[in-house]
Amino acid sequence: MEAFEEQGIRIVRGLAMDAPRQASSGHPGTALALAPLAHVLYGRIMKHDPAEPQWPDRDRLVLSAGHASILLYGYLYLCGYGLELDDLRAFRQWGSATPGHPERGHTAGVEVTTGPLGQGFTNAVGMAIAERWLRARFGSDLVDHHVFTIAGDGCLQEGISHEAASLAGHLGLGRLVAVYDDNGITIDGSTELSSSDDVVGRFTAYGWHVEAVGEIANDVDALEAALRRAMAVEDRPSLVVLRSHIGWPSPRFTDTSKAHGDPFPPDEIAVTKELLGIPPDHSFWAPDDDVAAYRAHAAERGAAARAAWRARFDASTVDRAAWDACWAQGGLPGWEEALPRFEEGEQLATRVAIGKALNASLAGVPGLVAGGADLTGNTGTKLDGEPRQSAAHPEGRQVYFGIREHAMGAALNGMALHGGVVPVGGTFLVFGDYQRPAIRLAALSGAKSVFVLTHDSVGLGEDGPTHQPVEQIASLRAIPGLHVVRPADANETVAAWVDAVGHDGPTALVLSRQAIPVVTDGSAVARGGGVVRAADDPHVVLVGTGSEVALCLAAAEVLDGEGLRAAVVSLPSWDRFAAQPEAYRRDVLPPGVPVVAVEAGTTLGWERWADAVVGIDRFGASAPGAVALDRLGINVDNVVAHARALLGGGR
Repeated sequence: MEAFEEQGIRIVRGLAMDAPRQASSGHPGTALALAPLAHVLYGRIMKHDPAEPQWPDRDRLVLSAGHASILLYGYLYLCGYGLELDDLRAFRQWGSATPGHPERGHTAGVEVTTGPLGQGFTNAVGMAIAERWLRARFGSDLVDHHVFTIAGDGCLQEGISHEAASLAGHLGLGRLVAVYDDNGITIDGSTELSSSDDVVGRFTAYGWHVEAVGEIANDVDALEAALRRAMAVEDRPSLVVLRSHIGWPSPRFTDTSKAHGDPFPPDEIAVTKELLGIPPDHSFWAPDDDVAAYRAHAAERGAAARAAWRARFDASTVDRAAWDACWAQGGLPGWEEALPRFEEGEQLATRVAIGKALNASLAGVPGLVAGGADLTGNTGTKLDGEPRQSAAHPEGRQVYFGIREHAMGAALNGMALHGGVVPVGGTFLVFGDYQRPAIRLAALSGAKSVFVLTHDSVGLGEDGPTHQPVEQIASLRAIPGLHVVRPADANETVAAWVDAVGHDGPTALVLSRQAIPVVTDGSAVARGGGVVRAADDPHVVLVGTGSEVALCLAAAEVLDGEGLRAAVVSLPSWDRFAAQPEAYRRDVLPPGVPVVAVEAGTTLGWERWADAVVGIDRFGASAPGAVALDRLGINVDNVVAHARALLGGGR
């Protein structure tokens, strides 16, 4: 091992103690133990260039054990990704570039927002899907990299990891290399308190290549050899089981839960530094010459790898328009022209309409990859004529995620954050609860994932209250940064798909099971809301989303017959509408005019827009959809009655 390598590992180990100590918060133990592993990845194995962190053909590293963020920050600092010692001194502080868990888009070199255990592991599976698909689409001269992830006991205990590992093994994702940090410690203490899994047997059964390499955590040459053996396996994902000692070489805290989540006391830091050959009285020790040497090494390796790729790219005959559209996660110029339009009065479920929109986009949105959680046809995410994504058909744009909503959501995020792909995944709205952690992280990280959530109300019918969502739409709207669209009909659904492709973050498309009439031209979607039935000097405005817009139109006709002028507004996206200029919002919802909102779900939140609400503040019931809607008050008579009551029984 060269001198700059030894010093780099020492520097990171010192930072792993000093930064949490200064913050009085953090997780030093894993970073201490895994500093050699991270050096092997950043210093010997991975293709990466600190001068161009978003270079398309770089290797990806996902720190699934995101609590060990100081390990990642230490090497981003050493490699020259823009972090400096002052950033490390500000670890976990307000406004710093070194938050408690890594955040995509916040710190250069961080690929994925991690922290909730198991999510990062599953993001890596999604990234491996994206890498293989892009390699098949554009060729290995341009796309030829690996996805690495570091996972701990917590990641593998979380249920999502079981779903993700099963999916990855089934797909045969040979460019995925996971390192399991088998340190035997969780916050409560030894893993023996709660787990006796045979991890090697489990992953072998999933179809992974597994190698238990034992206690080589401090042997960089052995670590490199083990990782390269895993990288050589092309027909299945690989798991390297590494037995480490959390907190090593701390005399008091090695192999203890104390090393996991508590900063070491100053006296223990001093003793441990002496054992590592670090000046014990020097905080944030990082000699300039050693840092410069490490950065020069990283810069030289990165520049050479990226220059070689650039030469291949410049010499290639790749379809540049398709390449650019994929990496922009958008469409070719004019792609929207191929989308369907629907005539007023047609009856079509919006879940069917999204399927038509997706299929019409296959040529125009070259990065589109879609699938469902065993509900592919039911949710409109079936791509006609497209092969199934598999080792035999790596070019397949149709992904069968199986009954794995939790993993599907996080895999979509991994695909989106890898880049080059516009990932779409479908399930029933009520099962969106299974993927809610992934939806939340999509919003937090700005991942361009499209969550298709169908069977959006009690209108789904006989399956009953276990499958009838009432509170889910409100809970989705509560997630900051999530773009939620519940289109009124097929035309709004097509517009919502265009909106999702143009949006720079995650979108949830909330769609109907039942056929509903086409009643709009779709224009309300672009601004979140719009008038679909105007009225001169209206007495009341009826506001609906989804299938209830048609209901509002029918109620408006009844009110007109009673001499009450009613305007009707479609409000498919609260977040988009709220972002419009106040003048536009006042045009749509005129001040002083009473508003009745109608939505087949909980009324929570509608007080923001309406004076009265027709909704469902209880669970549903097993009955044909039309019967359930009617018996629960989602009908014309109830809407009219609410409008009358709001107007005091008249004008």
